[in-house]
Amino acid sequence: MTSSFDTHASHADTMTNPVQQLPDSAQTLQGENFSALLLDRWQSLEQATFDLKTRNFKVQGKLFLKELLGLTGAEISLNVMPPGGAVPFYHKHQQSEEIYLFIQGQGEFQVDGECFSVQSGSVVRVAPEGERCWRNTGTNTLVTIVVQVLQKSYESIHTIVDGVAIDKPVVWAD
Repeated sequence: MTSSFDTHASHADTMTNPVQQLPDSAQTLQGENFSALLLDRWQSLEQATFDLKTRNFKVQGKLFLKELLGLTGAEISLNVMPPGGAVPFYHKHQQSEEIYLFIQGQGEFQVDGECFSVQSGSVVRVAPEGERCWRNTGTNTLVTIVVQVLQKSYESIHTIVDGVAIDKPVVWAD
């Protein structure tokens, strides 16, 4: 991971003109009411690169999904970090909280100077102002999904209220 990242720049400025490279095996699908990114396995993410040329910041094994899937309510990134890897800087957000879902491996997470262990199955939420970073302390790849959403944007509605059951049988083409 290389970084000369300016942590004082605004989020809009730091996300100007990123270049992403998908894994060779990745496929994308588009329909009227869906978009999909199909990966053959988590390890294929090691081929993905995120390159923010305006900040001389390039990361191997990171893939942002907002633009790829046309997300309108969240940013989601898929991340693989090799053993011994680490985020080389602290960061925080102006308006968005982040939820980190640890899928594979083990590591250490730090928020506002407090360090704690994480592993497959761990979930961490960080408020926008929390200064955070993490590292892989294990011998295997650390795989995370990071969901970034506008803080307090989901206070008035809950999934069970927002979801609407459709009265028709489910049919699968076998």
